Amino acid sequence: MKQVYLDNAATTSLRPEVIAEMIKVLSEEYGNPSSTYSVGRRAKSLIEASRKSIAKQLKVSSSEIIFISCGTEANNWIIRSAVRDLKVQRIITSKMEHHAVLYAAKQMQREYDIDLEFVNILPNSEIDYAQLERLLADEIPTLVSLMHVNNEVGTELDLKRVAELCQKHRALFHCDTVQSVGKTEMDLQELPIDFIVASAHKFHGPKGIGFAFIRKNNVLKPMIFGGEQEKGMRAGTEAVHQVVGMAKAFEISYENLEVERDHIRAIKNYCQTKLKEVFPEVSFNGNQTGFYNIVNVSLPLSEEKAAMMLFQLDMKGIAVSRGSACQSGSQKPSHVLSEFLSEAELKKPSLRVSFSHETTCEDIDILIEVLQGV
Repeated sequence: MKQVYLDNAATTSLRPEVIAEMIKVLSEEYGNPSSTYSVGRRAKSLIEASRKSIAKQLKVSSSEIIFISCGTEANNWIIRSAVRDLKVQRIITSKMEHHAVLYAAKQMQREYDIDLEFVNILPNSEIDYAQLERLLADEIPTLVSLMHVNNEVGTELDLKRVAELCQKHRALFHCDTVQSVGKTEMDLQELPIDFIVASAHKFHGPKGIGFAFIRKNNVLKPMIFGGEQEKGMRAGTEAVHQVVGMAKAFEISYENLEVERDHIRAIKNYCQTKLKEVFPEVSFNGNQTGFYNIVNVSLPLSEEKAAMMLFQLDMKGIAVSRGSACQSGSQKPSHVLSEFLSEAELKKPSLRVSFSHETTCEDIDILIEVLQGV
């Protein structure tokens, strides 16, 4: 049975070149990067070369890249330190954020009694930019935390607009870029964003490694204490093979960006066209454009059929999800869809289908065939 993997927003496969690079490091470069002898120095040089490679793609200084375990850790660290160390008195975010941001912001409200404001979501799933500007006009020391690409519906934030609004009103801007880094150009020399985060497994790198960009004028304090790794910002012996694997995946993602993006856009268009042909009453959730690798679709199926849909797809070797993998076991409606769909629309079964450069038209045909038989 052919495995059809259509959940690339949850995680991606490792590129063969990344596996080869990681195996080489695991086999040959086992030194502790904090050790001063040659084996340790070689491991340290691999980490610093990886840092420079990532920084080059983003047009930032390598000193502004800090290696961490994942986007969740980075989001928690930045949000906590912004309140605790940078004396932010208010966080502005949205209720469509990943729970790594939402729950961290709510925890800061409980611990530090800060103001927590949620920008409104419009019916097309975009934030209300005019309301954001009105909120920022208060000139309260503020952290704005808004994701670049929504992980469930693909709605894309106008980064330039938000960054310039924050700069104008002297607010800090933290952007969860987990779904977009490695999939779109990002010039942080031009964009006045203070913090971004990334997880390697979203761009065909290994799990358990990511990075945070911390603009140099924002001095955060560590959340994990111990040794002096990562300039004292993130203690713990570095996993050299994961860092090198992430840098390799990042490099290849940008080398192949135009070709792979064109392929994925064509696959997305093919998927939407086929779904409309088979299910004329189908609706696509989010704004009309959306990021190029995600489709969130509501299907005109009965509740009985909907209950068995994911099970039947899985039995046929098709991997898709209802939304975020972090909530895949939940029976509650998606907190993202709940922000802009009506109660009637929420009752329809929804699927998130997300693509990569490995996705084929045949994969889509198999998905459509199985959905017809549900």
